[in-house]
Amino acid sequence: MSMLAWKNLFHDRVRLAVTLVGIVFSLVLIVVQFGLFLGFLDTSSNIVAYSGADLWTAAPGIPHVNGGTPLNESLRWKALQVPGVRKVTKFALTFVNWKLPAGSTESVQIAGYELGSGMGGPWNVVRGTESDLAAEDSVFIDELYAAKLGIRALGDSAEVTGRRARVSGFTHGIRSFTTAPYIFTSFKNAQNYARLAEDQTVYFLIRLDPGVNPEVVRSQLRQRLLNADIYTNEEMRRKTMFYWVFQTGAGVTTLMGAILSLIVGAVVVAQTIYSATIDHIREFGTLKAMGAANWVIYQVILLQAAISAVMGYSVAIVVGEFVSHSSQTGNAPINLPPWMAAATFCLALTMCMGASVLSIRKATQIDPAMVFRG
Repeated sequence: MSMLAWKNLFHDRVRLAVTLVGIVFSLVLIVVQFGLFLGFLDTSSNIVAYSGADLWTAAPGIPHVNGGTPLNESLRWKALQVPGVRKVTKFALTFVNWKLPAGSTESVQIAGYELGSGMGGPWNVVRGTESDLAAEDSVFIDELYAAKLGIRALGDSAEVTGRRARVSGFTHGIRSFTTAPYIFTSFKNAQNYARLAEDQTVYFLIRLDPGVNPEVVRSQLRQRLLNADIYTNEEMRRKTMFYWVFQTGAGVTTLMGAILSLIVGAVVVAQTIYSATIDHIREFGTLKAMGAANWVIYQVILLQAAISAVMGYSVAIVVGEFVSHSSQTGNAPINLPPWMAAATFCLALTMCMGASVLSIRKATQIDPAMVFRG
């Protein structure tokens, strides 16, 4: 049966090419749209995902991590008195204006953390070290936004809220979901840029002792910190991700695009596979005339669909990987993790074999005598 399936597919190579183009187009469309959505999910909350904190202390009712308001430093000492709390550090995340050398301004987000704390700092640092941020007015920016911020090389400077900001390091791939890039610096510098009072911060990042129950510690923190909300790192990540992705037009549009790509892809594949099967209806009539049972025809049709799916997927995943890799230098990355590649393969098989089922009934009800007619 496998030989017959292969011969059916390769007998008309033009039809096979059309079938594969339809499958490849559909799968690439699905991979790109869902990859773009995954990229949005990652970008929307990466500052939280890489924070290294177990718990976040925030002002009551903040909508997302980028919308924090100042807290008084006295809360820090109250938090340190709770059993299971190992470390509490200050973290400032706020929007400020970055003045380019040419005189125009860009909105940026200052991310100020306590050096050496292991929480709230930059990741994927490609140039510079954390010790460089100890200098006054020293900042790290991402390579992706260097041109946008008027920076050409290490040591270049700009102006932030009337103070100098000297670039002493670069990160790679730290995107912001908003149009305001992240600017990492020491907490002291961040206080100056954001004009926070000496006894103010925006967040407290909390590291717990190994083995303690975060929910128990959080409950005790809530009893002591009456004028603050306590979130686990995962809760803060989900809160931020849900806001930016599902409560803004960009996120909803991308999600709808991903869903529509799945629908369009399924329709295209179904039509392509169905047409390819119907085009070989005389071959199935020949099988029936030779006395073949219906289950034999089922095998041939399903095997043809499976072969088409594997061939189409092989091309589509290469194209998808190329598109994903190329997008990593832009503002809208298309993520293609291994699990998504595996899911796409399963989807390809499901769509192709599911579409072939639509044609099985027609193939098994054909009149064997048709092969003897002109």
